[in-house]
Amino acid sequence: MAIRAVVWDVDDTLFDYTTADREGMRAHLVAEGLLDGYGSAERALARWREITEAQWARFAAGEVDFVTQRRDRTRVFLGRDLTDAEADGWFERYLAHYEAAWALFPDVLPVLDALAGSHRHAVLSNSSVTVQDHKLRVLGLHHRFEAVLCAAEIGVSKPEAGAFLAACDALGLPPHEVAYVGDHPEIDGRGAAEAGLLSVWIDRGGARAAAVPPAGLRRIATLAELPALLAPDTRFGAPSTFG
Repeated sequence: MAIRAVVWDVDDTLFDYTTADREGMRAHLVAEGLLDGYGSAERALARWREITEAQWARFAAGEVDFVTQRRDRTRVFLGRDLTDAEADGWFERYLAHYEAAWALFPDVLPVLDALAGSHRHAVLSNSSVTVQDHKLRVLGLHHRFEAVLCAAEIGVSKPEAGAFLAACDALGLPPHEVAYVGDHPEIDGRGAAEAGLLSVWIDRGGARAAAVPPAGLRRIATLAELPALLAPDTRFGAPSTFG
């Protein structure tokens, strides 16, 4: 069966989140006079990401809402009992530095152009529509997607099958006619495969080349490989140029 639509992850798939996060946090800590307290920007960022992961897990489990997890990330990172307004203010200042570093990966626009006439497109992210809708507009991509679905609104997060099936429902297509492209082999790759989609793992730079990918997904090194992978006769056998 031909693949008729592609559903995309955003962060570290279309958008270079890792670089923006690093450069944004570095600039923010310098502006706030906090960099020396962490020894280095790398240590600070490692701590920020550790806290972000823990707080996002609380949100994904339904323990807190999206705004609360964001405030709690700030409170834990600073080690201070901030009011909601103080936490919001600090986070908004961080966001300004973070957004200044936003950029697409260079292979994104070429592949979206290549697939524009042959496939429908949507987004599925473990974030909120408020965040990703704004991001896609700033990056000039929003008009390319029929739907933008996020965990905060649909009430289920990747890798749960319900998240991927919600994207298929939004497109009005069965899972076997939809491909999902994401950067995480478990959250994106395994989740999409188990939901019945064609699962494509974008492993930029081969950072995980030694890892054995979960069953049922295809690994690519660049989005330039995607059009050939989506061709009707390649779903189960197209070789990747990875490695």
